[in-house]
Amino acid sequence: MAESQRDFYEVLGVERDADAKTIKRAFLKKARVLHPDVSDDPDAEAKFKELNEAYSVLSDETKRANYDRYGTADGPAGFGGMDDFFGGGFDMSDLFSQFFGGGAAGAGRVRTRGRDMSVTLTITLQEAATGLDRTITYDRLAPCEDCGGTGSADGSAPVTCPECGGTGVVTSWQHTILGRMQTQSTCPECHGTGQVIEHPCETCDGQGRTPSHEKVTVHIPAGVASGMQLSIEGAGEAGVRGDRAGDLIVRIEVAQQPDLVRQGDDLICAVDIDCFEAMLGATFTMEGIMPHEQVEVNIPAGTQPGDHIRVPGYGMPNLYNPSQRGSLVCIVNLTVPKDLTPAQTQQLEAVALERGSRLSTADTAQSLLDETFAQDQQAAGASTASASEKPQPSARQILSPRRSLAMRNRVRSLGEMAPLAARSRAPSPLASVRRSARDGGAAQRGQAAQGGP
Repeated sequence: MAESQRDFYEVLGVERDADAKTIKRAFLKKARVLHPDVSDDPDAEAKFKELNEAYSVLSDETKRANYDRYGTADGPAGFGGMDDFFGGGFDMSDLFSQFFGGGAAGAGRVRTRGRDMSVTLTITLQEAATGLDRTITYDRLAPCEDCGGTGSADGSAPVTCPECGGTGVVTSWQHTILGRMQTQSTCPECHGTGQVIEHPCETCDGQGRTPSHEKVTVHIPAGVASGMQLSIEGAGEAGVRGDRAGDLIVRIEVAQQPDLVRQGDDLICAVDIDCFEAMLGATFTMEGIMPHEQVEVNIPAGTQPGDHIRVPGYGMPNLYNPSQRGSLVCIVNLTVPKDLTPAQTQQLEAVALERGSRLSTADTAQSLLDETFAQDQQAAGASTASASEKPQPSARQILSPRRSLAMRNRVRSLGEMAPLAARSRAPSPLASVRRSARDGGAAQRGQAAQGGP
């Protein structure tokens, strides 16, 4: 703990063994005096900031335990507790401005129903696929614990304000050079509610609500997408003196993954295969989006770069029917091996020459064909004498168009070379897919807003 920092228990004026209710009551009592909206002290802002920091630590069980043991809320490993989940810390200045009436302006009845509140919750793509329950923390005006939200210290019901007669406004007349003018303003006695509490609660000053640090568990269904909103009834701002509370709106953001792109219920990824697997076909397994899920992908022979291999049933679950899932779409990215042995290179050159490919090593391949032809001639029992009487044709002339059986046997061995090919990663083909997914995202969120959960 820094030497210049006061002890948080001293700031709040409570004992070190004080319970949560005592700490909250002490904070509210001091906040009503130190808040810049009601205090004339020139250092009120700094003092309220210190008070707010002390309460943010001592009101959180994890931070308080760290503070008691290590002298800092972050503890030895820098863990800041659940408040840091939204990255904003615990600052109740705005709530106290509403609590002290800083937002009420103009004449007429003030709003007594609680306002809706909103938070943004970021989850991973895997969490969106499986669904989860997430506990979040936020600040709101909650029902006063001391008076049960009634605003009355003795439980008595509110009565009609004698100052305004229940209208919430007071009327005054002024004489001006233009004549007599009427003005209306919010009633200072009932603050626009039209009712007063004869014995108001000291903790909430008769409002029935106080600034509070809240925790709520949010159920996120499987298949949720970015931009969708979940509503928790009654978890928003509490109403004045027991009036209806607002709702908490949780906006979902699904973090992007570098190796997966979502399009509706389909998941799109890039897979690297070498040229032998593309020519001859291959089968391999990869991890799915669900925990411990393995997906078998079959690459048919003759696959071309950029081909889409669709594996049904391994995409995202449908939001409204989780038993149905989209497809996993694999975009083929072809890689070329760079570590062939000399013998493998010669065999490939022979095949390429057979197919009429334009090679920079044509002389070497031609020598291999000539050697093969000579071996075939010897095996057939051709005599040296008859061979010397007639000019020897080249191997290309004799083997084309009908290929040598020995050459075909040698080419057949190329199938064993596929596992030896090294894969070199090429640029991912997912960039265009991500752009397409972003273009369709607005339409998808519009549909979800009409029929979403």
